[in-house]
Amino acid sequence: MTTPTPPPLFSAQHKTDADHLRILMICHYVKAGLAVAGLGFIGLHYAMMRMMFANPKMWEGEHNSAFPMEFFEIFKWFYLVGVVYVVSLGICNLVSAGFIKARRHRMFSLVISGFNCLNMPLGTVLGVFTIIVLSRQTVQETYEK
Repeated sequence: MTTPTPPPLFSAQHKTDADHLRILMICHYVKAGLAVAGLGFIGLHYAMMRMMFANPKMWEGEHNSAFPMEFFEIFKWFYLVGVVYVVSLGICNLVSAGFIKARRHRMFSLVISGFNCLNMPLGTVLGVFTIIVLSRQTVQETYEK
């Protein structure tokens, strides 16, 4: 009777998993950095819209009245919600990258990848690949160690 040979301690699949997790970690850091760029875009858009709405010459000729600033006051809430969303997702991606590096809190990274899927196209790609990699049995075993 032959004795079964134990599996190697560090198989090719574990090396592939480690490489994929490292790439995911880097991509989550990049996504957090893109959130900073998104904040810059929101700030620039807000400044342009404020300048446009506040300029009375922009609205001359149509009805000979200025654009109601009350509309822009309501519109500011959309900017606030956008800023909160971008900042929250950026911080969560930063934390998720740290968790992927430490191989802890896999479910947190899966939830954040679901939110990333809402941001087309880059967030969707990152979210889907994160779900695929973190759902592998060998990766789950790595997180349980």
